[in-house]
Order: sequence, then structure tokens, then C-alpha cells
Amino acid sequence: MPDLSLELSLPYARICGVDEAGRGPWAGPVVAGAVMWRDMAAIPTGLNDSKKLKSAQREALVEPIRAAAWCGIGIATVEEIDRMNILAATMLAMRRAVQNLPERPQFALIDGNRTPKDFPCPTHTVVGGDGRSLSIAAASILAKVTRDALMQELHAQYPHYGFAQHMGYGTPAHQAALLAHGPCPAHRQSFAPIRAVLEQAA
Repeated sequence: MPDLSLELSLPYARICGVDEAGRGPWAGPVVAGAVMWRDMAAIPTGLNDSKKLKSAQREALVEPIRAAAWCGIGIATVEEIDRMNILAATMLAMRRAVQNLPERPQFALIDGNRTPKDFPCPTHTVVGGDGRSLSIAAASILAKVTRDALMQELHAQYPHYGFAQHMGYGTPAHQAALLAHGPCPAHRQSFAPIRAVLEQAA
């Protein structure tokens, strides 16, 4: 379970956790969250890797996280993903999340094994960080809840694809909808499954 041991081991007062949601899906943006605790005594219970929580649990934690922390969200669009590749777009979303924090952090704990270039503060990468650090776990929850809401909006625009159910991931239902209807503007054309459908239609 995540705790504060990483944060407390560092000689900084303002440490933010950073994580993303949406690297793997075939559609929709990639979203990053950044969380820096204002009041460690008010950190909500139940924080964990967002993938280990149910949707209702994640949504219930958003307001308690925001009440206890400075929070930032960063988004990289489908167009940016296609132009620069998903890894670079993910790093861009992470930079934007930290830049959107109301207060500047002194240090960032980043989930994964890559540090974005031109980051606004020193960093340390943490593999499996959303299961180790409360800051990263909270960032993963904000990123996931934000992205899910954006996918709900895309579902309203493009209901044929079932975005509200699979959030853009490559499920059998999503694949069947792609074959039936072709890609829409929300699909990442740089991803191989989408390119294959486009090539078949050409």
C-alpha cells in the first residue's frame, strides 16, 4: 500500500507526485495529474493505485484530495499524440500538470522510469509509484477520473464506439465498432490498430 515514506525521506517541504492515465488506449487524450499535499494530516484514507479502485471509489476521493492538496491536471490531445508519439505526449502532459499546480514544487516523484525533459523542478522516478507513494497514488486517481470524464464527453459525440464503457481501450467491442464505422476524430491514427483500419479503407 502507498505511504509517505518516499516523501518523508526527501529534504524538501513541497514534493508533488505525478502520474498519468491513458497511455495505452486507442482513442482519447492522455491525462496527467500532479498532487502536492498542503496538509498531510488531512490526507484521505483509501488512496491506492487508481487501477485497484472501483470508479465510485476514485470519484469519492477526488474532493478529499483537493481539500488536502494543491492539484494540477495536464492534458495532451489526440493531435499531439499523433504528431509527437505517445511517450512524448505523456511527458508533455506530466509537465503541464506540474506547471498547472497553484504552488511551485521543489521536487517531483514521477511514476515510471522516465523523466520528462525540461521539467520545472528536480525529479525522481518511481517504478510502481502509484502503489508506493500517497502523492503519486492521488495523482493517478485525479488523472483517471479526469480522463474518464473526457471519454464520457467523447461518447456523447461519437456514441457508436462505446467510449463510456471501455474508455478507448482496445476491447473486442471497440474493435468491432472500428471495423463497422471506421475511426473517428477521437482515435489515435498513429496507433497500429487504427492505422490498419485506415489502410483497409484506403
